[in-house]
Amino acid sequence: MRRELTAKGKATRSRIVEGAAAVLREKGVASATLDDVMARTRTSKSQLFHYFPAGKDELLVAVAQFEADQVLADQQPYLGCLDSWEAWGRWRDVVVERYEAQGDHCPLGSLFHQVGRSTPGMRVIVIELTRQWQESLARGIRALQARGLVPADVDVDMRAAALLAAIQGGVSILLSTGESTHLRAALDQGIADLRHVGSVMA
Repeated sequence: MRRELTAKGKATRSRIVEGAAAVLREKGVASATLDDVMARTRTSKSQLFHYFPAGKDELLVAVAQFEADQVLADQQPYLGCLDSWEAWGRWRDVVVERYEAQGDHCPLGSLFHQVGRSTPGMRVIVIELTRQWQESLARGIRALQARGLVPADVDVDMRAAALLAAIQGGVSILLSTGESTHLRAALDQGIADLRHVGSVMA
């Protein structure tokens, strides 16, 4: 059983993970080496393996968790406060801006494909990211229901799942083409559908 890290140890580990994430973004998962990470983070080999005894794969899983957390953090505070149509519009803009800035390279996707689904913890990270993102969207739809902007009988979980699936489809096309047209359409149509059921109710 691994010992609990001290506050200093946690800070050092986080510094290594963030440095590794920067290296992977610059060089790509396949090309980046532990030597690159050590140089970027000014970490010795013994120190690196102290925090990541299993080596590169363990470090990559930690970076994947960091990137997954970043996906949600980049959407805040808007994702956590989707209680008006204006808030949904601001969230939509942040999502588009994030992925347009990221361009045709997805760090989390690259890690997932490079490390593999069978690596312990890797699939769990993606599943948990999907769950948290969908739940945040569902809370937003319920906030609209609470304000009378969306009917109470709308299937919240289905709507949230469909919107998230549409976003991911748009992101996948962006990664393949470099164009955000489909991502914009997915967000705009998903929000428009919600507004439509609200207007029918009114």
